Amino acid sequence: MTDNENRTAEETIAEAIDGAEEIRDPLEDLVETTKLDSSAPFMPEVLERLAALQQDDCAAFEKLRAQLRKAGCRVTALDKALAEASGDGGGGRGPPQADILINIAQAAELFHTPDRVGFADLNIDGHRETWPIRSKGFKHWLAYLYFEQTGGAPNSEALQSALGVIEARARFNAPERIVHVRVGGLDGKIYLDLCDENWRAVEIDADGWRVIDTPPVRFRRSAGMLPLPAPVAGGSIEELRPFLNVRSNNEFILTVAWMLAALRDLGPYPVLALFGEHGTAKSTFARILRALIDPNTVPLRALPREDRDLFIAATNGHVVVFDNISSLADWISDTLCRLSTGGGFATRQLYTDQDEVLLNAIRPAILNGIEEVVNRPDLADRAIFLTLEPIPNDKRKLEAEMWAAFEVVRPRILGALLDAVATGLKRLPEIRLKKLPRMADFAIWATACETALRHRDGTCWEEGTFVKVYDDNIDEAVETVLNANLVATAVRTFMADRKEWSGTATDLLELLGKVAGDKAIKAKTWPADATRLGGKLRQASPFLRKVGIEINIGNREGRARTRTIIITTIFSETQEERSSAPAAAAAFTTGDSNNLTQTVTRTPADANGSGGDPGVGAGAGADASNGSSGRANPLKNKVVDAADVTDAERRYSGVLKKEGVRLSDGRIRELAGDYLDEAATTLEETGDVDRVALERRLRENLVFEGVLPECVEAEFARIMETLTTF
Repeated sequence: MTDNENRTAEETIAEAIDGAEEIRDPLEDLVETTKLDSSAPFMPEVLERLAALQQDDCAAFEKLRAQLRKAGCRVTALDKALAEASGDGGGGRGPPQADILINIAQAAELFHTPDRVGFADLNIDGHRETWPIRSKGFKHWLAYLYFEQTGGAPNSEALQSALGVIEARARFNAPERIVHVRVGGLDGKIYLDLCDENWRAVEIDADGWRVIDTPPVRFRRSAGMLPLPAPVAGGSIEELRPFLNVRSNNEFILTVAWMLAALRDLGPYPVLALFGEHGTAKSTFARILRALIDPNTVPLRALPREDRDLFIAATNGHVVVFDNISSLADWISDTLCRLSTGGGFATRQLYTDQDEVLLNAIRPAILNGIEEVVNRPDLADRAIFLTLEPIPNDKRKLEAEMWAAFEVVRPRILGALLDAVATGLKRLPEIRLKKLPRMADFAIWATACETALRHRDGTCWEEGTFVKVYDDNIDEAVETVLNANLVATAVRTFMADRKEWSGTATDLLELLGKVAGDKAIKAKTWPADATRLGGKLRQASPFLRKVGIEINIGNREGRARTRTIIITTIFSETQEERSSAPAAAAAFTTGDSNNLTQTVTRTPADANGSGGDPGVGAGAGADASNGSSGRANPLKNKVVDAADVTDAERRYSGVLKKEGVRLSDGRIRELAGDYLDEAATTLEETGDVDRVALERRLRENLVFEGVLPECVEAEFARIMETLTTF
């Protein structure tokens, strides 16, 4: 090819490029042109370009169409012209509304939950919001964008059709994520939804807490949820105490522990049971706690009438509070147990034959009422019991003033709770408890968090503070439930002077009826037959075991298929021990017949050294003999007399020959020392000592040590005798 030919080819290409640059998009500046000439959109080249845009990107076409309408174009005539240009003789507008809605939804990030519910992440005003696809929030967003693009409203049929397609895309062509309500967790961190207009959350880990704009977990908002204040660092949990009607430091510790559990993303969660007469601020107490964890426009609710309503309330809020309860039916008690430790509810979906609606939740709950309505052992095992005292008239405050003062300190109180949660995340892996209660996870979590909290004097809670208080609360719950259970009360009375009884359920029902009396056996809760008696015994057996009565219901045997029930007294109870724990504590504090208060307040030197070793602390012993001979041994009259000891050891020696089980003298001294230490701690924290509860736990510890039930009393007597040497 010659140079002239090359030059000619280059010129041809350049001319083609120049010509292409001169071809302008007919839609460019079309809106401005239409304002000057309303017939501009009807030009053939414009109609051709509009038809192509309508086919390729209907959402963009609808947006341009709305702008042309505002510029003065007759869009109805334009639709007909486009239909004719595209060969559609029907005069339709092109894409149906459902297709437009589906294209609009492409701006959302879709996903589904493990139970196949479709959700969408929406970018609104620079922040992320998460809504179920079938929720009003998502529908409103979709309708708003449709109106912005088209200037009109989609019809109901188009909206439902589009939602079906969008939901299918979320289920089959989108990732799976978990959606939380108020509190969530991911990768060892806890997230607390502030529920503010910017959808911020608090991120909590072992290093502390911080407010973040876009949490990695997804939260959803339900009707009634209110925002939490942004937490403020440097607060103290003691700022909460003036707003709560608590009669003792122990009750305040239990209340704080419940809140720390509620701020965790994992259960089980304890049920907080508030009781007290009129005017004890039970409802206000519950409102304040919910305002710190999960505020709501309806903080208190009446008990639901069926399981379905309770689980709907639980799925739409993190904390559920039931107000002014006068009684608890068995079914609602069972449902609250499932809500505490995890459970669900399934029902048939409306207008379907096979589809189910699944409601699954595990939530912290609060109950309040005048009467102590928690009388079933399974729920009582999951509960914290608080009895509120009446508020004197001169101590009452106006509600408006109280709430105004509370709002001032609420961010600081929340910050103090979050500090404790962060400490709990840091210490949780290393926490071990000697004995695990029924709510073991809750006890371990509260123990992990407690050292970050401070008392009124500024000192931090010591490790073990919560467990000691929680054990006492469990003891009170045992007495409360057993006293409310007619069968359990009858069994305790029946076994008061027996070591063991065996027989059939029919025989036992007859014997218990004689013990309980006519009034009890006519009550609705009294078992009507032997089968129902077996169920009542199984319900009461965990708490009866805690007071020293073991029930063993055997399998059916023989041709008659009879079932043998064996009831054994693990350790004997005195009449004083069978009374309620508070009454026993009060009587002990008043009389203090054993001078235990004096004993536990003595210095270690007064206790004659460590472990009762005569070679240690001899000087203290000499001083005692010379100058303190008038001080009586505070536990001397608690120890059984020589005849009782001899008799107990005689019975014990028979078992020893067969089993070879006996605690060493060193271990006996250690248990005696633990007994005094626990009494001293209780006296320091509460101002009194509940000897009945202490001795009950000592007997339980002996069983835990491996001592046979029939040998517990003999070992207990050895410990009491060892105390006389301290």
